[in-house]
Amino acid sequence: MKKAKKVIKILSIFIIFFIILYHGIYFFASTTSKLNINSASGYYLYDSNNNNINGVSDRWIELDKVSKYLKDATIAVEDRKFYQHKGFDYLRIIKSLYINLINKKNLQGASTISQQYAKNLFLSFDKTWERKAKEAWLTIKLESQYSKDEILEGYLNTINYGGIYGIENASYYYFNKSSSDLTLAEASILAGIPKSPSNYSPLLNLEKSKERQYVVLKSMVDSKFITQEEMDKAYNTELEFYGYLESNKLKTLRYFEDAVMDELETIDLPNSFLETGGIKIYTTLDLDTQTILENSIYNNSTDDEELQIASIVMNPKTSEVLALVGGMDYSKSQYNRAIDAKRQVGSTLKPFLYYAALENGFTESTTFASEETTFVFSNDKTYSPANYNNKYGNKDITMAAAISYSDNIYAVKTHLFLGEETLVEMLKRVGIKSDLQAIPSLALGSKEISLIEMMSAYGTLASGGYKSKPYFIKKIEDSNGNILYEHKDDSEQILNSSLVFIMNEILTSTYNYNFIDFNYPTCFDLSSKLTSKYSIKTGTTDTDHLIFGYNPDIVVGIWSGYDDNKPTLGNTGKYIRDVWAEVVETYNKDKETNWYKLPNNVVGVLVDPISGEVATEETRNATMFYYIKGTEPTYHEESLESLIPTIKEDEKNYST
Repeated sequence: MKKAKKVIKILSIFIIFFIILYHGIYFFASTTSKLNINSASGYYLYDSNNNNINGVSDRWIELDKVSKYLKDATIAVEDRKFYQHKGFDYLRIIKSLYINLINKKNLQGASTISQQYAKNLFLSFDKTWERKAKEAWLTIKLESQYSKDEILEGYLNTINYGGIYGIENASYYYFNKSSSDLTLAEASILAGIPKSPSNYSPLLNLEKSKERQYVVLKSMVDSKFITQEEMDKAYNTELEFYGYLESNKLKTLRYFEDAVMDELETIDLPNSFLETGGIKIYTTLDLDTQTILENSIYNNSTDDEELQIASIVMNPKTSEVLALVGGMDYSKSQYNRAIDAKRQVGSTLKPFLYYAALENGFTESTTFASEETTFVFSNDKTYSPANYNNKYGNKDITMAAAISYSDNIYAVKTHLFLGEETLVEMLKRVGIKSDLQAIPSLALGSKEISLIEMMSAYGTLASGGYKSKPYFIKKIEDSNGNILYEHKDDSEQILNSSLVFIMNEILTSTYNYNFIDFNYPTCFDLSSKLTSKYSIKTGTTDTDHLIFGYNPDIVVGIWSGYDDNKPTLGNTGKYIRDVWAEVVETYNKDKETNWYKLPNNVVGVLVDPISGEVATEETRNATMFYYIKGTEPTYHEESLESLIPTIKEDEKNYST
């Protein structure tokens, strides 16, 4: 009996101590400096002309103006005891731990609205114990310094509704109306999204969204916010979704915004919005270029609703990404294929193989035989690449002709001649970080590489040999205009500018009618659409089509294919070529277009484009090839005089 009394006494002391400590912590929190949550507004994104692009600048809404349906739905499904607890629902925590433990998986969470709001006040979402302790302390401070209504107001104005932050923004995005006007059916859809924004957005997965809406409505009935009849009516209401937030109604702009947020994760910033009062992110986006890109994609689109496209437009002088599309429609798929997808890039890898060849003594007129070839390796292993449509010249052809036709035999011969590691090292040099293997098929683009990595590589060629790393964020400021981050130019010359000039010239052969012979240039259909000079290379696999093209002012890369890797149709290549041509031509309309200056140590010689032999009066399609001085072939004295007018005409295109 005495022992039982002693246990009760110790337990009572412990409970009293815990109660004093519990209330003491909250009392102490109430005496500390007050959190200024009203200024912790979140992210503001601006384009290159300082126009807000994510539509959040004036959309904080006071709680008493928010639809009662939305408030009730949020409390019912997220935190039924919100107005009773002090930031933590301990019984719910114990219950969720028990359920998760017996099921050996994380099936149930126990975060209250106050805890979720505290989490949203941080700029990043790392899961360290230190971070969890900070969130817990912030939750206590919120509960000690603000009323429940003030906490709920802040929560609703910052929570993620499927990539849209804040209830007012979400209401305009999904239903084109203020959150004060939401019906029960609309409110129950929106209240269900924050649990899993990527799964419960009605624009991404209507079936799962409706399942979640049922859970929300049932919770409202159980909480006695609505009747069963109201639930049934709301659930069976057919809703129309709007799907835009920006005034220009671009379907693809949010792919660019997501790329900005991905880059933001790599930048060291203060821990929370409480320290910054929200952050202003000044991006590289050119809204006119984004509009051109999206319009070109839709102007030329096929009727195939499954076919996807990704594209990046970049300024090669600065590596600024001017526009980006990660799929046909963000409202239907948030997967950013321009950044996250890795696909086989086909023959678009060949320019870097041939640049390496130029570094190793090849010239534009170096020849290999274009013919069916089986390569035999040690252990009797063989490799038999084939040209597209099995077209072969069965004769020696120049490097320029090999690029014009995208001749696979020439590429593999060059690759093996140089040594397979040469191409791997070259690709790493120009910014491709994907895992690459030194294998024969690498020359034909058999490895999977992301579009953004390929843009790094092509940006290096387009800039004249300077290191290129595409970026999206120019500058970040806090709410008072203090600069928290500013992009610094770290470009350096990593390729020989004279050899890059020659490579850029070679890549004009892909649409040059002078190369029509046993085959046609791969982009010959673009020759009538282009009013300026560009370097272009396409690539094709069974499942992917790509095109990259540039001049000194713009680089555009495009991929198209299916998400499930099924084979593409033959017209997919034409589709992306047409899109590419429309983008560059519209972008350069009414602009003075430039081309690369002829280096002092480079000379031009008129040759037969297929054989590489110096042109004579009998040469049918004499074409200017470029060489480092001392490596060029020489004219026969008797043929030089007749070619002088052609040479002088060609020189007008360059400043020496």
